[in-house]
Amino acid sequence: MKTKNATLSVIGVVLRVLICLLIMLGIYQGGMYFYDFGYQIFTDKPIAAEPGRDITVIINEGNGSRQIGKILEQNHLIKDANVFVVQEKLSEYAGEIKPGVYVLNTSMTTEKMITVMSGHTEELEEDEE
Repeated sequence: MKTKNATLSVIGVVLRVLICLLIMLGIYQGGMYFYDFGYQIFTDKPIAAEPGRDITVIINEGNGSRQIGKILEQNHLIKDANVFVVQEKLSEYAGEIKPGVYVLNTSMTTEKMITVMSGHTEELEEDEE
């Protein structure tokens, strides 16, 4: 009887330790994911170095930032559509992306792409000078 109770106690302790380890692993993995997500949002690095590659994309009427992000991700202009959504919301031109056909480059940052798609290209020219 004592060995049965001791065995059950040991099994209970082992299970508690395993559950604690799994919770800590989940917290660690979640922290790493959210750190990387935030890092991508605020570093805004282009996919490729200059000169990059020109890619034509079509933004249709009614496309929201999520659909636009997916279009850019499918065309290998950005890494993550979810990061694009947040970057667009935080940008100076939030909600101003216009439908149209755009020639974007893989060496452009997300900020530059948003500026082009919102029709503020004159500000890009001023920045380059």
